[in-house]
Amino acid sequence: MNATALPNLRIDPERLWADLMESARIGATAKGGICRLTLTDLDRQVRDWFRTAAESLGCTVTVDDMGTMFARRAGQRNDIPPIAMGSHLDTQPTGGKFDGTLGVLAALEALRALHRAGYETFAPIEVVNWTNEEGSRFAPAMIASGVFGGVFTRDWAVARQDRAGVSFGDALEAIGYRGAQRCGDHPLSAFFEVHIEQGPYLEMENKNIGVVTGVQAIRWYDVTFTGQDSHAGTTPMHRRHDALLGAARLVETVNAIALRHKGSVGTVGVLEVKPASTNVIPGETYLTIDCRDPDEAVLDRMEQDLNAAAEAIAHALGLEVVLKNIVRQPAVHFDPQCIEAVRRGAASAGLSTRDMMSGAGHDAAYVARVAPASMIFVPCKDGISHNEAEYSSKEQCANGAQVLLQAVLDYDRTLAEKMR
Repeated sequence: MNATALPNLRIDPERLWADLMESARIGATAKGGICRLTLTDLDRQVRDWFRTAAESLGCTVTVDDMGTMFARRAGQRNDIPPIAMGSHLDTQPTGGKFDGTLGVLAALEALRALHRAGYETFAPIEVVNWTNEEGSRFAPAMIASGVFGGVFTRDWAVARQDRAGVSFGDALEAIGYRGAQRCGDHPLSAFFEVHIEQGPYLEMENKNIGVVTGVQAIRWYDVTFTGQDSHAGTTPMHRRHDALLGAARLVETVNAIALRHKGSVGTVGVLEVKPASTNVIPGETYLTIDCRDPDEAVLDRMEQDLNAAAEAIAHALGLEVVLKNIVRQPAVHFDPQCIEAVRRGAASAGLSTRDMMSGAGHDAAYVARVAPASMIFVPCKDGISHNEAEYSSKEQCANGAQVLLQAVLDYDRTLAEKMR
């Protein structure tokens, strides 16, 4: 079978679900989730599992020097860049079975459908496993796709350290997944990513598929308050320089600033206290701030408010403060042709859709800087993600994989028509 006509191939929901459950055993938690931090031995194990699964379909697996894996199925024209699909296999410390993993395994199942049918695409087709999408061990998130898209330099990326002082580069070497190809020297004809929505809208509106038109702007900040650690029982209240009090006031302020702007969100996700002793007034605190909005002008105003508030809090309490912007990701608008391929894929599968911007960052956002890209969302129960309770049903996962397959075939046919 060749690419002259668009076939009605079907993915196997049972096989996809079995893959999700099998891979979830690697790093499984007691509460039914996954703790599979990037570049740990558990990450190595799931990478090995993915490599074996892809090679069993006749794919050639290559790895770049940021550890990103590319499983390629040959097409009629192997001299043109592949159409890629995928996501990531690393998780949050208390992650679920679907965030990221669904995108890789849905893509793998799409390849299986092509393999079962003996269907030969025009372009090569690849499944991609991006390194360190979550950013939970090495900040910021999406480091490998960021290097791929030219946002970060490789030297900067591999020097990132986790909280224990281990560098990204050393951890990558330790698990044996530093490849020879320079990250970014891997052109793509297009990239499609399936993901759970991580929000409540598809479920609330009873829609099957989110057609993702872009990703809202994101900014991350590191903040350190420095005061003076001192005895909790002997230091009068009016003579204290309590760094934790400063952090507490800023946490409340982040929430208030986000509420001033409709559609904005603001989160403090990390708070560390030193020296962390019951009877010592904290002398230093470190916290992270995550702000997001579709409009970058709104984020500019939020940033101004954050800086002013941090300085005012520090002055009032006799503290020093350093607020540093570490991630500045602009809003992303996905490729119209890729978006239409997703729409047509959903229509061919008889599934209802909703256009939406992604509230979360994804690898596709950085890939979109160097290749046409789009995303496909499926509902998740109660909009919960980054949580062991995260859940999408077998049918919902299968729907996402089916739309992915049809979108890739649609794009492949269009590509063939242009080049013939």
